[in-house]
Amino acid sequence: MIYILLIALVLDWYFGEPEFLWSRLPHPIVLFGKAVSFADKRLNRSGDSEDTQYRKGAFAVVLLLLTSLIAAFLTEALIDNLGWLGLGVELFLVFVLLAQKSLADHVDAVSKGLKRDGLEGGRNAVSMIVGRDPGSLDEAGVSRAAIESLAENFSDGVVAPAFWYMVFGLPGIFVYKIINTADSMIAYRNEKYLWFGRVAAQVDDLANWVPARISSVLIAAGAGMLNGVNAFKASLVTALQDSGLHRSPNAGWPEAAMAGGTNIALGGPRVYPDEIVQQAYLNSSGKSDLSAEDIDISLRVFALSCFSLWFVTGVLAVLF
Repeated sequence: MIYILLIALVLDWYFGEPEFLWSRLPHPIVLFGKAVSFADKRLNRSGDSEDTQYRKGAFAVVLLLLTSLIAAFLTEALIDNLGWLGLGVELFLVFVLLAQKSLADHVDAVSKGLKRDGLEGGRNAVSMIVGRDPGSLDEAGVSRAAIESLAENFSDGVVAPAFWYMVFGLPGIFVYKIINTADSMIAYRNEKYLWFGRVAAQVDDLANWVPARISSVLIAAGAGMLNGVNAFKASLVTALQDSGLHRSPNAGWPEAAMAGGTNIALGGPRVYPDEIVQQAYLNSSGKSDLSAEDIDISLRVFALSCFSLWFVTGVLAVLF
């Protein structure tokens, strides 16, 4: 199983999303999204009381977890009867549920947009990966948003699915991905989802608790390989000291590690369509006037962090 994960990580880095396939077949995440959307449409009613919305949201999460578990166990049963071909099916599923290359490509597009088309190009590219209002962002804000998304999604899109697959196999990665999909779709802090999506957000926080902290160590390792021992130390210290300043119990860890390892300031106030979030800066003494160059540096740290994950996975494969 760990060997499958290692190969999947390498394949994902080099090949990413096979668009030719997903133009013909539904991506597993699309199927997860349809399940979440079905639960939302059937259970979420604006006229319900807050308590009823909360209970219905909890019921929806339970149904989604059971659905993903049944899908995983049925898939495992099929794989067990396919021999070597079954291992190929499992490898493919793990490969498509990781997001190293797609994440790097989306963030790199922000850097290229800033360089090629200026602020408007950066705003257009960053609007594809963050929920905040792009029109409120200057060049530093666009760069900061892209780097924060890179750090947070390294945890959510790479480390967490790898971790849960390593621990529980296909059931682990299927359950994690449907939890994370539900969080991204129904865990908004607005009138429609504040209570209905609360359990989804709470379960997602639990699922990401360990991976987020592992991610901060891997980012520190990446920063250390790029910028030396002092960067490694600064990354870890900043993660320990500033992660709690983030409104998320988990996102602050990889973001603070990235901020400390590259000596930039992340976080700060954010403007979303429905609210303005006041947040302290992570590594507030770091560089705040960010640009496309800082995105490029963070992408190099990200790449080395991914390679660190490969190394750890390879060591575990040899040991176990």
